[in-house]
Amino acid sequence: MAQHADEALFAPDGYRMAHYRAPVTGPPPGVGRIAPAAAARLRPDRDAILIDVLPADGGYRGSDGRWRLAIDRPSIPGAHWFPETGRGELPPEIASWFERGVARLARGDRGRMLVTFCLADCWMSWNAAKRLRALGYTNVWWLAEGTDGWRDLDLPLVAALPEAP
Repeated sequence: MAQHADEALFAPDGYRMAHYRAPVTGPPPGVGRIAPAAAARLRPDRDAILIDVLPADGGYRGSDGRWRLAIDRPSIPGAHWFPETGRGELPPEIASWFERGVARLARGDRGRMLVTFCLADCWMSWNAAKRLRALGYTNVWWLAEGTDGWRDLDLPLVAALPEAP
């Protein structure tokens, strides 16, 4: 019975598909893990592109591709928020928006340092890091503690807006 439960949590390609808020023991293959203190020393968009993938709680993406938010997302200053892109399976329009958005931010440089995050004990940033590796990015890092770890260092969080379509 336990094997069936584990199988339902992961897709055949290894993405976590359900129960995203659970302990994660290590980064996906080919991805590094970065500590909050080390991430805090990075200059956003200069040293690394910080990518927040937490869903828009109560929000939705309109037909024009713009997000309508129900509540603010406190995030790391300088981060780029791509809601819903940490899910195990993405609708084609979300997958395309994420792929195009990251390519634009990285200016086509697949070796650019990318750091994914959401909250502590959340598989969504793990999935996003795995997805970026699958897209051919070679310098991908996972901030496992997410904004929780940032806040625990008494660092400021700011209201984030989702990336434009």
